[in-house]
Amino acid sequence: MLRALIYILPLALTIFAFIDCLNTPEDEAKHLPKIAWVFIILLFWIVGPIVWLAAGKVRHAPAGGAPSEWARGRRSTWVAPDDNPDFLNSLKDGDKKDADRTAGSTQDADRTDAEARLAEREADLRRREEELKRRESGSGPQDPTPPAA
Repeated sequence: MLRALIYILPLALTIFAFIDCLNTPEDEAKHLPKIAWVFIILLFWIVGPIVWLAAGKVRHAPAGGAPSEWARGRRSTWVAPDDNPDFLNSLKDGDKKDADRTAGSTQDADRTDAEARLAEREADLRRREEELKRRESGSGPQDPTPPAA
């Protein structure tokens, strides 16, 4: 059992360090390029992973406050407006304000439209009544143009 640990523990450490190195962005690898660290980890079976874990990677945020390449790749902003709950709430609030604002003007516009239609119908009715009176009296229509429908 102890003999198996002598092989399994360094193998597990190597696999962990290898995966950690592959997942580390290029700008967070210290001292050497990332590909060099991969070769060191794989060639120097016990020492390579330990050196990588001790000195090969920046373990805290960079001093300048600039995010790493990996952190820049993650989206910290909304991709589309319909993904942003604040934007959707502002739309709902805007709809409520517009509905309140236009409720009065919509009713006024409906009244004016209805009044205009009523006036047109009354004028049409008067015109038809005059035509009927002319026909009944025996005299033909005075203007030769047919009435508009």
